Amino acid sequence: MTDRVKGSILAFGGAACWGLSGCTGQYLFTYEGMNATWLTPIRLLLAGLILCAYYGIRDPRLLIAPWRSLRDAADLVIYGLAGVSCCQLLYFMTINLSTAGMATILQDVSPAMILAITCILARRAPRLFELASILLAMLGVFLLTTHGSLTHLVISPAALATGLLSAVCVVIYTMWPKRLQSIYPTPMLQGWAFVMGGTLFCLIFRPWAAGYVPGPVGILGIAIVVCVGNLLAFCCYMQGVKLIGPQRSSLYSFAEPATAALISTFALGSPFTLWDALGFGCIFVMLVLLSAGARTPVPQAQRSEAKS
Repeated sequence: MTDRVKGSILAFGGAACWGLSGCTGQYLFTYEGMNATWLTPIRLLLAGLILCAYYGIRDPRLLIAPWRSLRDAADLVIYGLAGVSCCQLLYFMTINLSTAGMATILQDVSPAMILAITCILARRAPRLFELASILLAMLGVFLLTTHGSLTHLVISPAALATGLLSAVCVVIYTMWPKRLQSIYPTPMLQGWAFVMGGTLFCLIFRPWAAGYVPGPVGILGIAIVVCVGNLLAFCCYMQGVKLIGPQRSSLYSFAEPATAALISTFALGSPFTLWDALGFGCIFVMLVLLSAGARTPVPQAQRSEAKS
């Protein structure tokens, strides 16, 4: 099996694991009496402790190295809290307010947001494929959330707000830690992000005071969310990125909303209409355009303009 095939399978499998995790969260919220503010702190803390324990055994000095530099520590706090942890909380809140498929596809407009910010920072107009990608993302969100109506939403305003804010958090944790990721292993940074977020949200939401005790099915669901949705998904997807690159891997990331939509519709009974299919299609075409365009060299004049 070639590296390209292996990488494609791993990237697809990792994204599908994220989709399965979102649907597991939807099941737990619908049938097991959990809510996002109870599940998210538990999920983050357990996954973070597992990752930090692994690096603590493997290389204790590396584990604490980011905290020895004030700049590294500040970047890690912003990445971990404003990016990773808030994204997790808002994502599960969106699932709680709508469905796993809707939450995932709203989060997947983040590449268009990153593209728009990149153009602004480079002080250049978007190229044709970039402009088309941004417009497709906007059209996809419009079709998903309104079903073509100009007068009402088919999801609650709260779900739309949390879904788009989760995409903003994706932008933060994608763009902010580039310097950190050049120095430290990404899974280790992810572990600290989970620990920080889990600790903070435990103090804010106090899940132990909710009086909720999960049954056997609830415990199994938590294990799936932590082990499959955090650990397995991340390891598979990042290995896929290593083998086939981030641009091609981003295409396979569409397995996440597709998996979430299929499981949510056929296993959990969530509605899925032609308007939803059209919205998903717009987002998918956006990802294809961005992936193909990322491999197209920028003309020399544009590169010079971006540097000026």
